[in-house]
Parts: sequence; C-alpha cells; structure tokens
Amino acid sequence: MQQRTIKKSVEVVGIGLHKGEPIKLRLEPLSADAGLVFYREDLAISIPLSPANVIDTRMATVIGNDKGYISTIEHFLSALYAYGIDNLRISVDGNEMPIMDGSSISFCLLLDEAGVRELDKPKQIIRVKKIVEVKDGDKFVRLLPSSTASFDFKIKFDHPAIGEQNEKFDFSTHNFIEEIARARTFGFVKDIQYLQSQNLALGATLQNAIGLDDNKILNPEGLRFENEFARHKILDAMGDMMVSGHNILAKYESFAGSHSLNYKLTKKLLSDSKNFEFITVEALESSAFAKSFA
Repeated sequence: MQQRTIKKSVEVVGIGLHKGEPIKLRLEPLSADAGLVFYREDLAISIPLSPANVIDTRMATVIGNDKGYISTIEHFLSALYAYGIDNLRISVDGNEMPIMDGSSISFCLLLDEAGVRELDKPKQIIRVKKIVEVKDGDKFVRLLPSSTASFDFKIKFDHPAIGEQNEKFDFSTHNFIEEIARARTFGFVKDIQYLQSQNLALGATLQNAIGLDDNKILNPEGLRFENEFARHKILDAMGDMMVSGHNILAKYESFAGSHSLNYKLTKKLLSDSKNFEFITVEALESSAFAKSFA
C-alpha cells in the first residue's frame, strides 16, 4: 500500500460553528512525505498537523501557533483517517473548519469528488506495541496492540435521550461511511446559550448538531442512529488519533473520553519509542489492514 493524496483540488464553503461566518475550505494534493498541512489563507501561515501544534482541546481540537490557529479539525481528520490520506494541504480563510452538518459525511463526499491518488512511497502507519492509557477519575482512553484497527466507546449521560450508550466499530473505509461518518455532534441548549453569550457557538443550529433541552431531542427529524451519540464519539476519536499524522493500528477503548484525553493519549503514545513503531503497511504480517482501505 502506497501513501495517498487526492487527484485534484476541490473546495467548499460552509459555516463556522463558533463565529457563524462562511468559511472556504480548499483541499490541494501534496507529494509523498509532505504530510498533512493546514493553511490559514487569510494570514498566509502554514500549520503542520502534529501533536506539538495542538494548543487547545477544551471544546474541540485546535492547532496553531503564535500567529494563528484553526479550530474544530477533528471531524475532517476522521474522514482523512478513513480514506487513508497521508499528504494534503488543507486551506481555510478563517480560524475554524466549516461545521457542515456536524458530522464527517460532507468531508467524505468532498474527498470522493477529489478522488484518491497513490504516490510513489510506501504508506507508513503507527503500530501500537504495548498498552497505553490515560485516566481522569472513572474516565479513560486507551490503545491496545492489535492486528486490526477498531474502536470501542462507552458513554453515560444523565439525560433521558442519551443515558448509557456503547458502539463497537471495526474499521474499514466502507464501514466508516455506513456506520460512523453521518453521526452528528450534539449540544445542550443551556450550554449553547452560555457559549453564545461569550460569542462562541454562534453558528450552532439544528442543521449542524443534535440539540437537547433538559428532557428531549429538539431536532424534528430525530436521530440518524439509535446510539448516534456514541457513534459520534468514535468519529471524534478517529479524528483526534489522526493528529499524529498517521493511521494508527490498534484497538482504541474509552469510557467518557474527550478531546483532551485523546490528545494526552496521543502524546503519551509518542513520548516513548517502546510504545509504538513506524511500519510500512507491506511489512505487516497480515494484509487485513491494507484491505480495510479498499
């Protein structure tokens, strides 16, 4: 399996979740070993995707430096994980990614429009060699060695529309599109009202998120999946793991994980060479991982 980029440049315009303003997103192919590079067109600055460039994880995953930042990158990155994209320039003309419908499916459609092109260098992934875990009280995220990539996420909310939910997902591009990509982000009215008083979440609507009051779901169309909340948490986790710049071969498990815990997990994983190794897909004992991108 070779490194991947896209066949042609594509662009789309969507609303930013926090500022509520139109954001133009443009994707451009890059050569082998160039990596995933975000670009603020309005500031003319590049921000390579790396855990070292993560500057905030409180409400979303944010990368940046002292000259600028880009927020809410995780939904887009989960699509890159699913399509196995290694090299890409991601250009936006504002400080956040467009929220689209609150899921990853619009980004999948954009990648389908661009097409996937293989390059002349072998694809390298991160293979987890030993268990790596981060805890916060009863909350945890962990990576375990595995010959396949999978995600197991449990959540528990004191809300009648959510309660306890679990989703187990065996990764493949096809399965991602069918089972995970359409799962939307969600928010509570009381939290949105506070955020908007702080000039945040100004673009949040029932067209780009699942809204909840104290008792029920507010979206007239209801849910896309019975456990859509847990599925979206897997979507977020995939995007947060992609902050490493590589697909990760491991079993991911979590209870009540967050962007912050995912970031700490990625940092802990990469902090010790005993935890992982870079390996080409061809060097894997099994071809199952390569086939998952077919």
